[in-house]
Amino acid sequence: MPEKHLYEYAVIRIVPHVEREEFINAGIIMYCATQRFLEVKCKLDAVRLKSFCSSLDIVEIETRLQAFERVCEGGKEGGPIGQLSQASRFRWLTASRSTVVQTSRVHPGLSTNVTETLHKLFEQLVI
Repeated sequence: MPEKHLYEYAVIRIVPHVEREEFINAGIIMYCATQRFLEVKCKLDAVRLKSFCSSLDIVEIETRLQAFERVCEGGKEGGPIGQLSQASRFRWLTASRSTVVQTSRVHPGLSTNVTETLHKLFEQLVI
């Protein structure tokens, strides 16, 4: 029987009006310590977002989502946060914030293939 690995994930959300608490899911960030895995998968549906809130700056949101990717990848491209450990980067990215780009609470799970699980979560919760 394949070994199951504990993973954690959060949904990345676009929240145009923080005070209204309405959002559109735009991505998944997933971390698994035993597999040394930290990845983000995003898809920004600009047409849907504009219909949800016409005043949104799509380029700014794309820039913020790209920052998530750089921090996940680690290294100098991710700035000071990108040079932290994977666990610290995940915790920083999933920290509560009151901004247009937010994450859900962190949820745990078990997986035999974390890459496949990331893709399944993305299909179920974002697309």
